Amino acid sequence: MRIVDIATFTTLARVRHFARAARELNTTQPAISMRLAALEEELGCKLAIRSGGAFRLTPEGERVLKTFEEISHALEALRTDLAGQTASAIDVIRVGAIDTISSTWMAHLVEALHRRAPRLKVELTIEGTKNLVEGMQHGAYDVIFALDPVIGESYRSFMSCVFEMSWVGSDKVIDPQRTYSVEELALLPVVTFPRGTPPFRMLTPYFQDEQVLASKLTSTNSLYSIINLVIEGFGIGALPTITVQREIGMGLLHVLKTTKPLTPMPIIGTYQASTNAALVALCVEQSRLSAAHYCGQVDTERAWVE
Repeated sequence: MRIVDIATFTTLARVRHFARAARELNTTQPAISMRLAALEEELGCKLAIRSGGAFRLTPEGERVLKTFEEISHALEALRTDLAGQTASAIDVIRVGAIDTISSTWMAHLVEALHRRAPRLKVELTIEGTKNLVEGMQHGAYDVIFALDPVIGESYRSFMSCVFEMSWVGSDKVIDPQRTYSVEELALLPVVTFPRGTPPFRMLTPYFQDEQVLASKLTSTNSLYSIINLVIEGFGIGALPTITVQREIGMGLLHVLKTTKPLTPMPIIGTYQASTNAALVALCVEQSRLSAAHYCGQVDTERAWVE
């Protein structure tokens, strides 16, 4: 996922017109359409509907817009402050993160980096753990926040924060008053990340048998798609509780009562130890502060630092 795609979607959602969005972004209407299509394919859901000249966001599009706006506002603050600086005066740090982090404390990190280093340009990419790890190994990132560390002599890893995990579902599928055993959960359809990804790998030991999970599985590589599919009743999901607080509060989702809790999800930060040492050290230090700030603002049983 590229920053240009995030900017395109937020602009399109604001002007509600492909041609106007193209003019504002100094590009072509086909380019806007291609960027939207690429986002929809990556996120695994329809974000906007065009019919009879009208344009509107889908419920999934509204959810994506909220997170994209937070990221865009933080990046725009950086651009405004850097206006008039020469290219040689601007330092760049490349940060990658999974969408769980983009929806929690990433905006705080970017804003804080801007305050501490006004000449710093943050290049932020939101990807899955596998792509982030591979990108780091190929030199695409300076710092990443994912579910797996990067192994190698030139990399250093640290525990960023930990999120509580919960089984959640809508009342279309589950009884919120019932306590479910592992055997009963195994009979329900499950919406999760694809086989081979870290979230799937973390989930399968819960059932002690991967075939049980795979037999009733719907998979997508997008956290937002999983949340919406669970709301629509396609199955239950094992998710960081903090990422669905709003949906729980609205009654769209319920935390299942279970006889066996899920293992919490640790977020691992990995950074390049041999390049941009000062900038990387600043980003790592501030990431610890931003994660701690976020965890201190929410239910400490749902997100914490160690």
